[in-house]
Amino acid sequence: MAKSGPQTYPGASLSHWYQNAYAGDAMETNTIVWHSTEGTSLPTYSGGAIAPNLTAVPNWGKKRLDWYQHFGFDTSARALVNRAGGVETNTLNVAQVEIVGTCDPATHKRWGATPHLYMPELPDWAIRDLAAFARWAHDEHGVPLSSGVTFKAYPGSYGSNGVRMNGGEWMAFSGHCGHQHVPENDHGDPGSLPMAAILAAAGKSSTSSSTPTKPSKPAAVPQFPGRQYFKPGANNKYVTQLGQQLEKRGFGKHYTSGPGPRWTNADRQNVRDFQLSKKELKGDADGYPGPLTWKLLFS
Repeated sequence: MAKSGPQTYPGASLSHWYQNAYAGDAMETNTIVWHSTEGTSLPTYSGGAIAPNLTAVPNWGKKRLDWYQHFGFDTSARALVNRAGGVETNTLNVAQVEIVGTCDPATHKRWGATPHLYMPELPDWAIRDLAAFARWAHDEHGVPLSSGVTFKAYPGSYGSNGVRMNGGEWMAFSGHCGHQHVPENDHGDPGSLPMAAILAAAGKSSTSSSTPTKPSKPAAVPQFPGRQYFKPGANNKYVTQLGQQLEKRGFGKHYTSGPGPRWTNADRQNVRDFQLSKKELKGDADGYPGPLTWKLLFS
């Protein structure tokens, strides 16, 4: 699969880059999985063997998050358990972000006055910088600024917790979730991460962080709903929205009676024609829209 968009987060350090040792699989990321490290400093990640895509480390003196990138944004990382015979986890279109800190109230109490991030009580500047990353992932890669899952407090989030997805839910998911939601895993991090506040801040501005970010895409571009809406048997409003935009851009010649909510071969042929017209897409012109196809079509 061809990777699209920038693969490194602006301002992130590449001093702990592990992709040369662990090549990973190419993906087109539509999901962010959030973790907490349960420590106070940048982990070694066993030399990259269990590393995420990025780590956010608190800089207490400057009241900001310092970012370290370990794998490209559209390259599979290694921080999730992936059991044989089930669904894919690390390789299923997910970028993984570790936040240095704890979600465990017992650890938070034990650390006491030692400076650390406690996930349920993140300071405003940490929320600001996490939101800036979420906005960048949305603007540059189409990751939805949505969640739809409950971030349960630790230790109730551990194991069989009532919020962990099953295989089908996981495969259909796009947006923001936590380690506690991933099937085949029993971890409970990042606990009650204030995801609603992070996404709300991300929705307000693409320049809310001290970390430089790319300009946001025009407000007129609708959010990419997810690949699951565009496949054989699909019947939904997003197929209609896609078809109407294809016609508007002059790529509706395969329709015989106009676009509608049911996905048809005409939709796929029209999407493929559009993809072939764009140098960024022609190398992977399969007729199924992803975040970049959607972004270019509606821009």
